[in-house]
Amino acid sequence: MYSYIKRGIDIIGALLLCIIFLPIAILTVIAIKSDSHGPVLADTPERVGQFGKLFKLYKFRSMIINAHELLRKAPRFKVLYEQYKRNSYKLYEDPRVTKVGRFIRKHSLDEIPQLLNVLRGDMSLVGPRPYYSDELTDQQKKYPHTRELVNIVLSSKPGVTGEWQVSGRSEVNFDKRIKIDAEYVKQKSIIHDLRILLKSPWVMISGRGAV
Repeated sequence: MYSYIKRGIDIIGALLLCIIFLPIAILTVIAIKSDSHGPVLADTPERVGQFGKLFKLYKFRSMIINAHELLRKAPRFKVLYEQYKRNSYKLYEDPRVTKVGRFIRKHSLDEIPQLLNVLRGDMSLVGPRPYYSDELTDQQKKYPHTRELVNIVLSSKPGVTGEWQVSGRSEVNFDKRIKIDAEYVKQKSIIHDLRILLKSPWVMISGRGAV
């Protein structure tokens, strides 16, 4: 019953949020096109979804074109990429981010298109973070004790928002973050999902923990 109720909330919630955020999404598109050359949506690697299935995650572009490929392959970003991996796949000062990108990332506006992923069934409104494939591989080598936790996390759909995003612990390293995600999956509570959804707007407005 949990899965059916959760899916119903996802569909109804995503449709309502699409309507609510439509004006903001239009303004975001105009700002992105005015600020830098390139597509409106980010060209990012696929994410790991439920049961390890890869999927294309939709996000508004907040970086220069080919940002993810450049970080991993361009010689000028070699030091930055090593820092990226050391910081559990986060950069607090990222030269690839555009001027508009800094604002929309801080307030999570770049994540509005993920509502389409929810409607497609790739994601849920609430769930674990949608990880990159190479991120999971590298971080499990760095933190071998997390392998069982990763399996637990991948049994659930990733979410647009989640436990660690609203808990004030969004800047923790991978080992602690994957533990928080695994605890959320094991709990499986509609009431808890609703609590996370109610907390999410404040996190979005305040930009707390955003990178």
